[in-house]
Amino acid sequence: MTYQPRSDFLRTLEARGFVQDCTDFEALDARLLKEPVSGYIGFDCTAPSLHVGSLIQIMMLRWLQKTGGKPICLMGGGTTRIGDPSFRDESRPLLDEAGIAANMAGIRKVFDRYIDFGDGPTGAVMPDNDEWLDGLKYIEFLRDYGRHFSINRMLSFDSVRLRLEREQNLSFLEFNYMLLQAYDFLELYRRHGCALQMGGSDQWGNIVNGVDLTRRVAQAEVFGLTSPLLTTADGKKMGKTAAGAIWLNAEMLSPYEFWQFWRNTADADVGRFLKLYTELPLDEIARLESLRGAEINEAKKLLANAVTTLAHGAAAAQAAEETARETFEKGGAGEDLPTVLVTVEGAGVPVTQLFVKAGLAASGKEARRLIAEGGARVNDQPVVDPGALITRALFADGAIKLSAGRKRHALARLA
Repeated sequence: MTYQPRSDFLRTLEARGFVQDCTDFEALDARLLKEPVSGYIGFDCTAPSLHVGSLIQIMMLRWLQKTGGKPICLMGGGTTRIGDPSFRDESRPLLDEAGIAANMAGIRKVFDRYIDFGDGPTGAVMPDNDEWLDGLKYIEFLRDYGRHFSINRMLSFDSVRLRLEREQNLSFLEFNYMLLQAYDFLELYRRHGCALQMGGSDQWGNIVNGVDLTRRVAQAEVFGLTSPLLTTADGKKMGKTAAGAIWLNAEMLSPYEFWQFWRNTADADVGRFLKLYTELPLDEIARLESLRGAEINEAKKLLANAVTTLAHGAAAAQAAEETARETFEKGGAGEDLPTVLVTVEGAGVPVTQLFVKAGLAASGKEARRLIAEGGARVNDQPVVDPGALITRALFADGAIKLSAGRKRHALARLA
């Protein structure tokens, strides 16, 4: 980018790698220099927690607040009933109102860690788009707003085009999602003076629709800004692992497992993740990402501590680091390791079943392969027989330690 932003918000985002596209970068920068800006990102309530894939957007809202703007964390209580089709191969399962409400409550707990809510000029708000979508009169909505949308243009957006090219079903219900997300921006402008919508680059088409609709209907100068979709150095989607999503709520993923995810960051990703997911100064990050060999592990621990402190608090980060030290450096079994309760009857429980139950293998077949490759250990001793049984006697000390490779561990206790 040749233009160098002057506003604190855009300078911070540009320097730390948050910026992909903007509808008018220079005009947005000028607006930010002139007055505080309210900006929103929408989050559908499809699960009781957000995961690491949403963390870059959460950090954008956090930086907006820290630089004098007002974050709007829009909950998609209405749009969750439809499901965003963007870059999906199939429709999302639809949730009832009780499920959506429960998920929304869980997501609010995530935001409470990152964003300060309140009535002040920078106090965040969390509206629910069900407030205005539920009462829409369909004929009036189509008459007033549908005429501003071109089907030809909507079909050209990647989120729709790729589904059609793959001859995968795209329901009319999902197709309406674009109109409703665009209408969200208009309503947030009317209700909160919102001038900026942000999101991942997969949302570019939806964001442009919202910008265009708000400019046409309200004659308002508003903006769209997207961040890059991240993959890890090995090409995997950020936040997805073999064991599942890296959730931001402790009820769905323990702080230790969360800490360990960041500790296991590839060397090539350390600098980039420090910029995006922590608030460490850039000169310190430059020093850390230049480390080589064993020294880079200290940078990974700093990354894990900083990200876990934001998500779960300093005490949880410290406890997770101590558990890791006990497990990896002292060869023990830290009490914060993920724990599974098992029932041992008769001659014992198959060791393969135990590894699956503990989440260290996705299936019995994967557990047997882990054993065959020498990666499975019980109480730090290699498992060589895939048909071995774990007896009650092994639980004499209260728990047994299970290990898959050098980095994944769990405790098993008697139920």
